Amino acid sequence: MTAPESPRIAIVLGTRPELVKLTDLVRLLGPAAHLVHTGQHYDEELSGRFLTELGLPEPTYLTGVGGKPRAVQISAALAQLDELFTAEPPAAVVVQGDTNAALAGALAANARGIPLLHVEAGLRSHDRAMPEEHNRVLIDRVADVLCAATEDNRANLLAEGIADSRIEVTGNTVVEAVRNQLPDAGARAALLAAHGLTADAYVLATVHRPENTDSPEALRAILTELAGLAGTGRPVVLPLHPRTRARIEAAGLTGLLAPLTVTTPLGYSEFLALARHAALLVSDSGGIQEECTVLGRPLVVVRRSTERPEAMADFADLVQPGPQIGAAARRRLAEGRAGLEHLAALPSPFGDGLASDRIAELLARIAAAPQRLAA
Repeated sequence: MTAPESPRIAIVLGTRPELVKLTDLVRLLGPAAHLVHTGQHYDEELSGRFLTELGLPEPTYLTGVGGKPRAVQISAALAQLDELFTAEPPAAVVVQGDTNAALAGALAANARGIPLLHVEAGLRSHDRAMPEEHNRVLIDRVADVLCAATEDNRANLLAEGIADSRIEVTGNTVVEAVRNQLPDAGARAALLAAHGLTADAYVLATVHRPENTDSPEALRAILTELAGLAGTGRPVVLPLHPRTRARIEAAGLTGLLAPLTVTTPLGYSEFLALARHAALLVSDSGGIQEECTVLGRPLVVVRRSTERPEAMADFADLVQPGPQIGAAARRRLAEGRAGLEHLAALPSPFGDGLASDRIAELLARIAAAPQRLAA
């Protein structure tokens, strides 16, 4: 007689940043990991390529989630996850960050009394206009084990009345993701040559957040400032997501792309290679606020608010769309080689690259005693 298989660990995700940040944990868990992709952001060109590039196992895919409004995404994913967890109850559920997929996974685990572990718990922007802020607060309230990346994140959770016994400061899995996915020096040199770029002599930018792309005024202000930086003779590379390109075209702003070096979306390793040698990064991404601290590069963050103040101490400046972008960029660029060397010598505030190992150990303990961990 064959012994029944042990319940696996369900890892629920739905976006490319989640794939990146959970890759090392999935590898550590091996066959115990059951990847569940809600399809919140799924397309073969981007998500499919990320799965292949990162060497992740084929996920279980949910349907009817991608491209829908927030409430529909959460409800559609929740219904399918409840059915999945009923048919095959996992030993634990892991969610990362603050996406709609993460919230659906958290609610499904909570409804079925399955231990829930939240990777990257305790981030707070204190900006109620940000849907992700609501998601991350709700996930933290129902999670049994809250893996805070930093002591500041832990302090946020304690201030909200969450029991210290539920919180573990693990570091952020982005540190090992960057270290493991960054190409070696030879491969990076080849990529720069392929793009016609010189190390430390270009700006790398990304724009994708709805607060910027859904506002023609914000989009115009950002592209105008990027074009101004390119006008100084320093190339500004802009990998353009199809959604952002569509918003630019709809707003009649295509002409502002002319001075920029526009590319198609990049794979994660290729993006890291270009980021590693950029004189400056300009972005509205949350993940790049963390990645820049591992790569030792300066960043201008174009957003209303940030949930990652740790990066602001040395590596990044938070600005609104408009002339502040150019001012902050020129100030950072003026620091030149000395500024880059200073940042390269600083440790990342997001940990030592062992977060995934610590989280895997926590999951092993949960699987060995799979009772509910929080009252």
